[in-house]
Order: sequence, then C-alpha cells, then structure tokens
Amino acid sequence: MTLATFFVQCLNSMQYGLLLFLVASGLTLVFGIMGIVNLAHGSFYMIGAYLAYSLTALTGNLFVALALGLVLSLIFGYLLEWVFFSFLYERDHLQQVLMTYGLILVIEELRSILIGDDVHGVAVPAFLAGSISIGNDMLYPVYRLFVSAACVVLALALYWLIRKTRVGMKIRAGASNREMAQSLGIDIGLLYRVVFSLGFGLAVMSGMLFAPVSTVYPGMGAQMLIVCFLVVVIGGIGSITGAFVAALLIGFVDTFGKVLWQEGAGIAIYLLMAVILLVRPAGLLGERAAR
Repeated sequence: MTLATFFVQCLNSMQYGLLLFLVASGLTLVFGIMGIVNLAHGSFYMIGAYLAYSLTALTGNLFVALALGLVLSLIFGYLLEWVFFSFLYERDHLQQVLMTYGLILVIEELRSILIGDDVHGVAVPAFLAGSISIGNDMLYPVYRLFVSAACVVLALALYWLIRKTRVGMKIRAGASNREMAQSLGIDIGLLYRVVFSLGFGLAVMSGMLFAPVSTVYPGMGAQMLIVCFLVVVIGGIGSITGAFVAALLIGFVDTFGKVLWQEGAGIAIYLLMAVILLVRPAGLLGERAAR
C-alpha cells in the first residue's frame, strides 16, 4: 500500500466514521435517555436519502433541499414522538421492538407508494463535483471532503447543545435521573419530544448528506441500523462521546478491513465489538451517560 493510498483510505475511514456518528448519536440519545429500543432508526436514515432525492428534484439545488429537509425532519420527528413513541415508554422492550418493527413496515410501504421501488441517484452540486489530486495518480472527490466537514460541524453543534445550553443541561439531567429531573420542574414529556426530534433530524441529515455518494434504494436503512447498534454497544449506551469514538473505530476497521483482509472484512467490526466487550462489558464509556 502506497502512502497516497493509505492517506485516501484514512480520509474514507474518517468520512464513514463521522457519518456513522451522526446516525448513531440520534440512536444513542433515544436509547440512552428515553429507554426505547428503536428498530426504525435505520428507516429514518432512508427517509433522509429519499428526501434528498425528492427535494433536490423539486428545487434543483441540494443545499436548498438540505435546509428544507432539516426543518421538515425536526417537525416530523416531534410529531412522530407525540403520535407514536410517547405510548412506548411504559411498554417492555419486546413490545417496543415489535412496534418499531411495525413502523419500519409502514415507512417502507409509504415509500413504495409515494416514490416507488426504483433505485435513484442524487446529483452532486457542480462546484463540489471535482476531485483533488493526492500523490501522482490518486484523486479524491471534493464532495466527500464536504461531507466530512459537514459532519464535523454537526458533531460540534451537538456537543455545544448537550454541554453548553440549558436544553442540554435538561437532557443530561433527564438521562441521569428522570424522576428527580421531573420533580425539579422539568417537563419530561416535552424534553423527550425534543430529544427524539433531534435524533430523528440527525439520522435524516446523515441520509441526505450521503445520498449523492451512494445510491438511494429501498431498504437501505437496514444495514445502517445494524452498524448503528454496534456503535451504541461499543461506545456505551447513552454516551455521546463513546458513540463518537466507537464510530471512528468502526470506520477505520471496516475501511481498512476491506482493503487488507477482503475475505474477513464482513466480520471485522463484529470482532472489534467482541474484543472491546470482553475488556469493557459496558462499552468504552458505558459507565457514564449523556456525555
């Protein structure tokens, strides 16, 4: 492996890891704070990809589509928690799994009715469609660098929200002890809607950002859901910092596994999870929540 190839794979690993963090951080918030096992989280990622396709076709501009998609995702996430997820808090995990699996089927059927079952592509904006030269014969797409930068900005915004704002303080209090937080006057119902809306929005934005890199196709959220649960388990349930570290680890292991160990690349991230859980059964930062 040449130095240029190694550098390109490092960029790919960072981009994939940052994308995983954005999707998995929403799942971490919902799972760690609200206590809901949400199997439909991967479908939220798929909704983002289809929103990118539909809104870009409608407006002719990916950035306008991203802005519209962000607003729509926050509104729809708020309404979805109110209409559906607010009834799951008192149910056991088996019922949560069954009901959120049913939501996957509903989302897939609505997608089929509204958009169809074809595979679609989303055009990269013209000024981001080029490539930069790395080494003598290696090119790296500019849009992938833009995705990595956008993920970093969103990750920093999430950190600022959780650590530096009153809303974040309430989120951390609710994660630490929801009964005590409620007794201090925090509206837990409203807090849960905000948390779920935030998690939904992060998953949707991830799907929208990554849609021009890959194709938009039915069921694309299933594989993402599996990897996101790996991120949550490896990082530690409820730990945003742990999710960040775990996502980057998975990004590097998966990317370099496909390059260096093609026969076993499919199990590399599962081996990583097994090794970490043997050493840290609660995950990397599982002893701390909502960091």
